[in-house]
Amino acid sequence: MSRTLADRAAIAGIGATEFSKKSGRTPLQLAVEATRAALEDAGIAAAEVDGMVSFTGDQNAETEIARCLGIPRLTHFSRIHYGGGAACATIQQAAMAVATGISEVVVAYRAFNERSERRFGAGRQGPTADVPVPLPTNWYAPFGFVTPASWVAMFARRYMHEYNASSEDFGRVSVADRKHAATNPKAWFYEQPITLEDHQESRWIVEPLHLLDCCQESDGGVAIVVTSPERARDLAHPPVMIRAAAQGASSDQETMTSYYRDDIAGLPEMGLVGDQLWAQSGLGPDDIQTAILYDHFTPFVLPQLEELGFCERGEARHFIADGNIELGGRLPINTNGGQLGEAYIHGMNGIAEGVRQVRGSAVNQVEDVDHVVVTAGTGVPTSALILGRA
Repeated sequence: MSRTLADRAAIAGIGATEFSKKSGRTPLQLAVEATRAALEDAGIAAAEVDGMVSFTGDQNAETEIARCLGIPRLTHFSRIHYGGGAACATIQQAAMAVATGISEVVVAYRAFNERSERRFGAGRQGPTADVPVPLPTNWYAPFGFVTPASWVAMFARRYMHEYNASSEDFGRVSVADRKHAATNPKAWFYEQPITLEDHQESRWIVEPLHLLDCCQESDGGVAIVVTSPERARDLAHPPVMIRAAAQGASSDQETMTSYYRDDIAGLPEMGLVGDQLWAQSGLGPDDIQTAILYDHFTPFVLPQLEELGFCERGEARHFIADGNIELGGRLPINTNGGQLGEAYIHGMNGIAEGVRQVRGSAVNQVEDVDHVVVTAGTGVPTSALILGRA
């Protein structure tokens, strides 16, 4: 596979609003605040921005953000489908625009009031605005499959059956995330760690998912500035290189309900993405010091570790045992607290945490980080990144 995109673009700035359950502002205000913060972090004037990328589900028009910030012209604007699966793909789109010379400074952004306004987790039926084709929910809704938790519960139960995994194994992901959130002042669950017993005693949402297996619903915004490595070297922070960026949709892929596959105990789209990451970057799992793994529901963290090659199929429950995914462990994950502990901004706050880890400025800093893997939405067509030092 071609490595032409590797190191052709860099992340120069990150910015975010506070993460809350009621922002008190419009999504556009949140998007403008996050974008301004990212540009200030990079030391780039708004007038230099000539590209913008977001999610198809985002309510905030690029032209409105540009008008509010005084961005005079845009030579590139694009949107990515599939909810949280779009997160890392926005950076891929930005990197491609920069690498091909279409744009010089691209902002990727996501902003919403997902807790105080429309609550995705409350359930839905039929097509939605952020996917290109209707979800096949007519096959599942009559049986009660109308919420994200119910969709994921089917996969989780099959994974447990195939690999002898337990609810406690899923709970270890939640405990690790909340441990990291507890020391992150920007996390919603700052100073609120949990124990495995807390996880087990939390109420059922859809068996085998407890409340503490499910991510938050949050209000907030995140923006990320991508430019050329040459431009980034002259800015406020050392450039964070985009070593690899990939998207993946696999056979019989649906959005959250790929039940017609021969095997529903894995995430083949993440395996497809992983193969691209390693080929583009020339790296392997042993070259990664920390990972930000999309954790909207804890069960999907385990097959991600397997599909990306950090352990063999069915071995993730052993891989995460004994604190191996906590700070100081074999592969610390979600050092910001993840979507379970910090906030659920469709994975964009995870990319920002990956940048901080490479910069060496994270609250829960892993020692000697050369490379970090960041993944986006699981159960859907997905995307991922490898970020590294210049």
